[in-house]
Amino acid sequence: MKIIYAILIACALVSCSSERKAQYHVKKALKHGAKLIQDTDTIRITTLDSFPVIQNDTIVWEKFITTKDTVINFRNVYVPKTRFQQRIAYKERVKIERIKGKTITKNHEVVKYRTNWWLLLLSFFLGIFSPKIIKFVLTKHF
Repeated sequence: MKIIYAILIACALVSCSSERKAQYHVKKALKHGAKLIQDTDTIRITTLDSFPVIQNDTIVWEKFITTKDTVINFRNVYVPKTRFQQRIAYKERVKIERIKGKTITKNHEVVKYRTNWWLLLLSFFLGIFSPKIIKFVLTKHF
């Protein structure tokens, strides 16, 4: 039983702590394309104070303006998209482009040229029957 306790204690001492796991996962994410971006922003806070001052037996309120600058640090984490997420984003972008294209064509008047079907049929029949008509006319008159 002492051997089992010794093995469990040794495993607990050698195993990764939460900080080591976090470092491991951050390094792995950075290797795969994640980016840690530190941004800073400065905020200026202006306060207006007034206090009484006695001048020539009268109370005059003096205005005192103070400004304080504070710097805020924050981290932006860029996590790259998976292939599945990229494919879905591409499909959405294509759908949006199609919708934009349809609205553009709807707003402009599109002139469609109509086909004269009777003229097409007439030329088709003349092309088929004209040699027979010419033979008929030539044989009857000559």
